[in-house]
Amino acid sequence: MTIDVCVPGACEAAGCVPTVCTGAGLRSNDEFFDRSTAVIPGGVNSSIRAFRSVGGRPYIVARADGARVYDVEGTEYLDLVQSYGAVILGHAHPAITAAVTAAVADGTSYGAPTPREMKLAEAISSRVPSCEQVRFMNSGTEATSTAVRLARGYTGRDRVVIFHGNFHGATDALLAAGGSGVATLGLPGTAGVPDGAVAETMVVPYNEVPTLDESVACVIVEAVAANMGVVAPDPAFLAGLRAECDRVGAVLVFDEVITGFRLGTDGAQGAYGVTPDLTTYGKVIGGGLPVGAVGGRRELMETLSPLGPVFHAGTLSGNPLATAAGLAALDHLDDGTYDELRRRARRLADGLTAACAAAGFAAQFPVVGTLVGMVCGDVDTPTDFESAKRTDEAAYGRFFHAMLDQGVAMAPGAYEAIFVGLAHDDSVIDAITERAHAAAAAAVA
Repeated sequence: MTIDVCVPGACEAAGCVPTVCTGAGLRSNDEFFDRSTAVIPGGVNSSIRAFRSVGGRPYIVARADGARVYDVEGTEYLDLVQSYGAVILGHAHPAITAAVTAAVADGTSYGAPTPREMKLAEAISSRVPSCEQVRFMNSGTEATSTAVRLARGYTGRDRVVIFHGNFHGATDALLAAGGSGVATLGLPGTAGVPDGAVAETMVVPYNEVPTLDESVACVIVEAVAANMGVVAPDPAFLAGLRAECDRVGAVLVFDEVITGFRLGTDGAQGAYGVTPDLTTYGKVIGGGLPVGAVGGRRELMETLSPLGPVFHAGTLSGNPLATAAGLAALDHLDDGTYDELRRRARRLADGLTAACAAAGFAAQFPVVGTLVGMVCGDVDTPTDFESAKRTDEAAYGRFFHAMLDQGVAMAPGAYEAIFVGLAHDDSVIDAITERAHAAAAAAVA
């Protein structure tokens, strides 16, 4: 066969005859990125990938294996992005690739019910007591938007409460920014969102329990805030939200797109002992493939169509490839797995802390279960978005590029989590921390 771009080493392995590997062929990250910018806005399909917040230009990934990714120039990076937590078993894990290979031979999409979606729903429900029923969709954004619609339809109310600094995907009603008040009706958080879309969205500070009234349909919260660094909930925060929602009859929604099956078998709700009415999922339950889900009490979930008046549909929902990958991923995750992931997260955080301290680079690495954050500068450990914003973003950018020069890939944004997976054994973690010594020294210089 022929291809029109060259990935070093891949042509020969696939028996390809490259047509643009010489002369004007694409061989560098810059060449691939420049060509992408002609047909993709900004050259990327998710804004953070463009490196705008850290400067420079992105590397273009050609393939990945375990804890490593390789760019189109053949450069190897020890990967702490792991598809933003979706790839908990490691890239190209044999169980995932085998499951997807078997599934694709049966067809890629049917527009009809399948056995695998039933089995994945059973797998989630059996592990998470609050999820008596589960409905699948294709992304975390779809999951959170469906949860909000469901809560509104179930309660007959309109108002939604969100927390400053939490991220729930690209849904207009949830892309709201707080104003100057402690608790305020939301303002559009991006161009293209009209005032009316967030008119019933109230934005309040994270880690503070708001006083609700009977106009509130739901409170949606990242049980562990993993999109403003890694910020743990105060001990009474989640329980306080549960009590306040119960008091006024509002629906409590835990956004566990990152924490679900990442912190433990039953996610943040299990770790903190607080039961939500609805839970949204993504990331891990697709084994690296696009998927989302909403789970919750039977009475609430049966408000969805076709049983109830709240519409939900999607041709690719419950996709056979994503559900096959998700089943394979969950089969490898048990209590012992999470004990090991917590140990590895702590080992990495301790190693990075020591490396930065030795170089005089001010940084801390908070750990919440299996999640690791990074805060740059001489600041206190964040407890909300206002304190999280005190991190030194310029310093993070220097450290990010210094780590990249050392062959370690981190997320190109100062507020993202660091993800450790099953492919990050002690030898990988120790290699990362060793390289961090040189990177921290370079970031200081």
